[in-house]
Amino acid sequence: MLRAVRSLARLTRAARVLGRHDALFPLELREEMPAILLALMPLAKLRLPWEGTREDANGDAGANAGERLASALAALGPAYIKLGQFLATRPDIIGPELASDLTSLQDKLPPFPMPEARQLIEEGLGKPVDEIFSFLSEPIAAASIAQVHRAKTRASESHPEERDVAVKVLRPGIEKRFGDDLESFFWAAEFIERNHAPARRLRPVEIVQTLADSVKLEMDLRLEAAAMSEMAENTAKDAGFRVPQIDWERTSKRVMTMEWIEGIPASDRAALAAAGHDMKRLGTQVIQSFLLHAMRDGFFHADMHQGNLFVDAEGRLVAVDFGIMGRIGPNERRFMAEILYGLIMRDYVRVAEIHFEAGYVPGSKSKYAFAQALRSVAEPIFGRPAREVSMGKLLAQLFQVTEQFDMRTRPELILLQKTMVVVEGVARDFDPDHNIWESAEPVLKAWMAERMAPEARIEEAAAGAMQLGRMMSHLPEVLDRAERTARLLAENVDEDGVRIHPSSAERIAEAQERRERRSPLVWLAIGALGALLLANLL
Repeated sequence: MLRAVRSLARLTRAARVLGRHDALFPLELREEMPAILLALMPLAKLRLPWEGTREDANGDAGANAGERLASALAALGPAYIKLGQFLATRPDIIGPELASDLTSLQDKLPPFPMPEARQLIEEGLGKPVDEIFSFLSEPIAAASIAQVHRAKTRASESHPEERDVAVKVLRPGIEKRFGDDLESFFWAAEFIERNHAPARRLRPVEIVQTLADSVKLEMDLRLEAAAMSEMAENTAKDAGFRVPQIDWERTSKRVMTMEWIEGIPASDRAALAAAGHDMKRLGTQVIQSFLLHAMRDGFFHADMHQGNLFVDAEGRLVAVDFGIMGRIGPNERRFMAEILYGLIMRDYVRVAEIHFEAGYVPGSKSKYAFAQALRSVAEPIFGRPAREVSMGKLLAQLFQVTEQFDMRTRPELILLQKTMVVVEGVARDFDPDHNIWESAEPVLKAWMAERMAPEARIEEAAAGAMQLGRMMSHLPEVLDRAERTARLLAENVDEDGVRIHPSSAERIAEAQERRERRSPLVWLAIGALGALLLANLL
């Protein structure tokens, strides 16, 4: 009961802010909401006498549903900003237009005071600030979870020279604030799922759990540091992209220290052009870097907008803020690469075959009907100016088509697609006439040539054989346990135990005998299947 009261109080405040921005329920979701909530919408817009002046919602006049929602979420604070950013990656839940509008939701909040920052750094690193840094600036950037300071390290045994660094510090009390709001989100999701059947298809509890898992990772800056370290290793030999180095000696759960980047923000196009950077090359570079990370490494920066990118003096892109990362496995990488390359070549039957081969579309559906549906989406874009064609938005449309053929939503692919939309925006900001497809083709072609080469396929076959071997190595143990279980059940036990009918014991014994007679055939079939798989790959 206490949890319900707390959650209702918080959600009532949030509803009033959303209502005053006319963003209580976006049009795409209103059909999923209980009628009683829709009837109460006008009440949420009323201002009570003690609430003072109207919030800055007047700027929402003329804005669309997504822009009004983004404005309201920003007013509600950190947890709601993160909720909006998460929903921007899930067009399957809120619709593509609303998701696109939420990509512009800015994660910026006023900084917290320096005394608190110094105290948090001392608590996190276990030393006075003046022993760790010879200089610590006022906050230079502040977001919902943390803020960043510029600093200079003091010399130590591991680093004898002083270095310019950036220090990221979690906001004080942020864990409790997020915990309170997430409690309200869970309560509302459980209530809706329990009492309103039409909304169950959206799986609200699962959505909130995914958000909670993501936020939990961002609350430990050691995990962000690990993501940076991993990507730095992956991209160490990439000519046009780099990642700041982590100072592990000055990093803890609540404090992260990294190399200071001297560069021009990617958002400052005029400064980049004045510094002599080739804007067309930068447009190509950002697309190809992203695709390399996704296809080659299966690990990509999932928040790669202009605010998180700099260009250094050598013309390299430097990424920061690794709080949101994406991963895709080998099968998904091959799936995405072949789809994109198939679209570039306008081979819709092959793109359809890829969906069926991957098991994403049920075999009962028509491959040629699916190819026809893909053509209906892709053909209208060809022949249009390159600046009007978005690879990310095309993928979003394709994912919508696949829903008609009972393809299940794959969140990792949707996150990849949404990041691609953001990266395309960066590329076109560098070069308004940038041709996304021309930039993507060499990366996709090279990746496919490498992965389809006999050596790569032998490696894949070997990995599959190893996995099959591990499964087979456990098979005798599983069969032996089954035999012991059957014998145990057939025996009489004490009067307080379990007993089965003799005829049931006989049937178990007969089944065990049949299994033993079949066992050599099963092993032979498994071996033949493995040999056939290897032969096909070679």
